[in-house]
Amino acid sequence: MTKIILVRHGHVEGISPERFRGRADLELTELGRRQAEETAARIAASWTLAALYSSPLSRCRVTAEAIGRCFGLTPVPLPELIDIDYGEWQGLTPEDVRRKSPEALATWYRSPQWADIPGGESLQEVLARVVAALRNVIDSRPEDTVVIVGHDSVNRVILLHAHDLPLSRYWRLGQDPCAINEIDFSGGEFTVRSVNETWHLTRGPDVLKEARRDALARDPNVARSQ
Repeated sequence: MTKIILVRHGHVEGISPERFRGRADLELTELGRRQAEETAARIAASWTLAALYSSPLSRCRVTAEAIGRCFGLTPVPLPELIDIDYGEWQGLTPEDVRRKSPEALATWYRSPQWADIPGGESLQEVLARVVAALRNVIDSRPEDTVVIVGHDSVNRVILLHAHDLPLSRYWRLGQDPCAINEIDFSGGEFTVRSVNETWHLTRGPDVLKEARRDALARDPNVARSQ
């Protein structure tokens, strides 16, 4: 069985108030870096990793590096995990796009599977490249636990694929900054164990220490945070 710990990157500018970030190589904010460290502690308390993969954009790479330090692992960048290409929308707010292309924006929020972003990608294109990367990871790590650090759009598409749900359900899934999702793959099938888990970002260091202690009590082989 391959266990996939799917993580979204930490906070960046443009999440709130919202902008279409896409391929912009944004740095983590101070909040985002703190979230990455808290996420690393949460993962180290619960799983032993064999490998770590990331989108090549810095917000995912830095989040992955924080996790990797707990295990002595260096993130492997996978180009297929890069964020959706928003084309002409990149850097704009939804209000900016609404003034220029109200019908196109309405389609994106109402029926994302039909959205045609000028100069950008469709969700079908995102699905094709992300599933190819997912298949390669599973094939190379058939008995391991791995972390994949991706983007809001990438993670939603992976979760839809794992649930065997259509792209029309894209907006039905949440992916907060540094959310953790747990997915198992065995016998040709996915089992989704958890989605958008964020308790580790709000309960503070004492609870994370307690979680690590409990994990070690259950399994002495659980990796300790360095």
